[in-house]
Amino acid sequence: MTEPLVQSPMAVLTVLLAVLALLFYAERHPVVGRVFKVLPILVLVYFVPTLLSNTGVIPTKSELYGFVSAYLLPTSLVLQVLSMDLPAISRLGRSAVVLFLAGTVGIILGGPIAYLLLGWLVPAELGDQAWKGLAALSGSWIGGSANFVAIGQSIGTHDNTLSMLVVVDVGVSNMWTAVLLYFAGRELAMDTRMGADRRAIDVVREQMERFQASVLRPASLTDLVWILTLGFGTTVACTAVAKLLPDIGTIITGFTWVVLLVTTVGVAMSFTPLRKLEGAGASRVGMLFLYVLVMTIGARADFRRLMDAPALVAVGMVWMAIHAAFILGTRRLLRAPIFFAAVGSQANVGGAASASVVAAAFHPSLAPVGVMLAVAGYVLGTYGGLVCAVLLEQVYRILH
Repeated sequence: MTEPLVQSPMAVLTVLLAVLALLFYAERHPVVGRVFKVLPILVLVYFVPTLLSNTGVIPTKSELYGFVSAYLLPTSLVLQVLSMDLPAISRLGRSAVVLFLAGTVGIILGGPIAYLLLGWLVPAELGDQAWKGLAALSGSWIGGSANFVAIGQSIGTHDNTLSMLVVVDVGVSNMWTAVLLYFAGRELAMDTRMGADRRAIDVVREQMERFQASVLRPASLTDLVWILTLGFGTTVACTAVAKLLPDIGTIITGFTWVVLLVTTVGVAMSFTPLRKLEGAGASRVGMLFLYVLVMTIGARADFRRLMDAPALVAVGMVWMAIHAAFILGTRRLLRAPIFFAAVGSQANVGGAASASVVAAAFHPSLAPVGVMLAVAGYVLGTYGGLVCAVLLEQVYRILH
């Protein structure tokens, strides 16, 4: 494989920022901007870096991507949560929980169904490692990476099998994330078409907009310094504290602690005068960091590796389609806003970090909803994964 054209972290960042600037310019162009009415900008923010990394312009692996995930993501969360209205969010209702659980059921049942339908494609030499690898994947798609490893180890999945399923996990889940980001750009049209009850979400947004209008002012140098100090300072402090905290089983470990801590600190600061920094653009700085994060997620998606395990990729895609059918079907029954379906899905498939990204794509003040649901996913991941494992083993016995 040839070396990427651009390799140094700062050069890669420059390329990503240039792409972002061009996309913002194109969105406001009177002619080109029509494209963005059909294709939301976040989808292009995700896929243009994917195109660049998969064609050798920028790398799929870079020190920059690790830095962005470790520092810009938590900082973005702090700055977006800073102005949130917790009482309003607490009134969003039961739809968020019901759709999240529907997504979990879709993963538990979707794996065995997809394996039953396409198991004949899976190479025979994999033997029982096929169902064991898929069981580990179910842990990831309900909870996260820790659940993936926990389920894999508990049922005796080989390391080389897990490595194949990592490719399926990243490839298929990234494509689904792109679909959810597309929903974020089309939510009003989708909800209007279905007649969804958007009152709770609209109340949150209206309260946020009124607050932003009441504190809006030109950002001074002092404001910007405070915004960056609060964002990065909270991230650095919480990262240091997280290293001192014990793991809680396989559920809350490492970076999950960081996400939980920065969200908690951000919520606490939202009850103080620091909340008024929103008027100087705190959430907009957070959104900039979020856009950069989405770009690095897209750049890391190496779709060329999907050909390493085509049969398992096919099973994974059908599996994700079944999950989507469960969660979107439940949304239709409840006539719930697409926001709840998208965040409930990503809280299962992605985890706290990516669920907050998808939630914030709908509105910055809604990011904590993604975090809270994803933590529930961590709790359910191991249990749901083990139930799925039992069902997958039964399908393996039927196929063999």
